[in-house]
Amino acid sequence: QVQLAESGGGSVQAGGSLRLSCAASGRSSSSYAMGWFRQAPGKEREFVAAISRSESSYYTDSVKGRFTISRDNAKNTVYLEMNSLKPQDTAVYYCAATPAANLREVRTTRYEYDNWGQGTQVTVSS
Repeated sequence: QVQLAESGGGSVQAGGSLRLSCAASGRSSSSYAMGWFRQAPGKEREFVAAISRSESSYYTDSVKGRFTISRDNAKNTVYLEMNSLKPQDTAVYYCAATPAANLREVRTTRYEYDNWGQGTQVTVSS
């Protein structure tokens, strides 16, 4: 099992930027497909972005062009760069990981992930 710890959340005004980090420990993150999800109050946890072991990425439509997912396997860390933030981006953001044999495999649903962090709050004010 890999343990995940998110950081970098906070409060920003609309149009601002934040960079979330997800540090993996216990096992090397290089063997895992990684993803970011978010959950707003009263809503289900939804997919935001995912990255494969070979760094192929995939985004939900609402964040395309604004968010960028990346990974640094040497640091066992995955990042989510968030720009042009909107109030509707307000949520708790969760990092997730799942073992992936295929280098190009991208997982986009929460049911495909085995390991989750505790989450970090992102609040965007108008």
